[in-house]
Amino acid sequence: MADDAVSRGGGPTRIRALIADDEPLARRGVRQLLAPHADVDVVGESRSGLETLEALEAVGPDVLFLDIQMPEMNGFDVVRARGADRMPVVIFVTAHDRFAVQAFEANALDYLVKPINAGRFDAALARTRVQLALHDAADRALRLAALLAAERAHTRAGHLVVRTATRDLVIRTEEIDWIGAEDYYACVYVAGRRHLTRESLASLEARLDAHVFARVHRGAIVRLDRIRESLRRVGGDEVVLRDGTRVPVSRRRRRSLDRLLRPFN
Repeated sequence: MADDAVSRGGGPTRIRALIADDEPLARRGVRQLLAPHADVDVVGESRSGLETLEALEAVGPDVLFLDIQMPEMNGFDVVRARGADRMPVVIFVTAHDRFAVQAFEANALDYLVKPINAGRFDAALARTRVQLALHDAADRALRLAALLAAERAHTRAGHLVVRTATRDLVIRTEEIDWIGAEDYYACVYVAGRRHLTRESLASLEARLDAHVFARVHRGAIVRLDRIRESLRRVGGDEVVLRDGTRVPVSRRRRRSLDRLLRPFN
């Protein structure tokens, strides 16, 4: 995989790049920035976390330009699902999530902030060449694993970053009432306000404290201490939150919800 890039065929080094971003313009931008680098071949593009996992398996790139915010699974979820030890060199792309930038720097991992600066892009690619030449995949895996641990701890410490069209909104998890699914996105409800985030419900569920939040339906996560009533109805179970919001509860998740609610009774 990645560490074969410096020794293929004994000829000039070729670097195989995969671009993962759900925005076509962003993918095109990375291609344009790669165009002057004659030693880089773009071997694929992907538009979501799931597509990225499939492409990693199919094309075996040496370097992955990985957007943090993608539908279905975010960039961190991709690394978790694939395994840090099976990842190529990763250059993360972010819309300036303050935590992410700090975490990348703390773990000596390359990142690019949108809109991408050409000089910083070239510097990141130069460092990639060095990493591939050093054959130091074990060290990269350790740094990626440390990043994932920091990202999970950050969320469990009580903050969730929601990217909107104009800003990154930092929400304390104690303020969240519930989260609902909307296609590949999620709606975070805080004190009656609705915040749409480009992240899936499954991704959020994996990062939230399972003792505080519960998945009650394939399309809903609720904060347990916000539940006022838990109702069983012929037409379908539901919970009623403190503000009167009614959220459906699936039969499959009823038993686990009852178990979680016992400490609150």
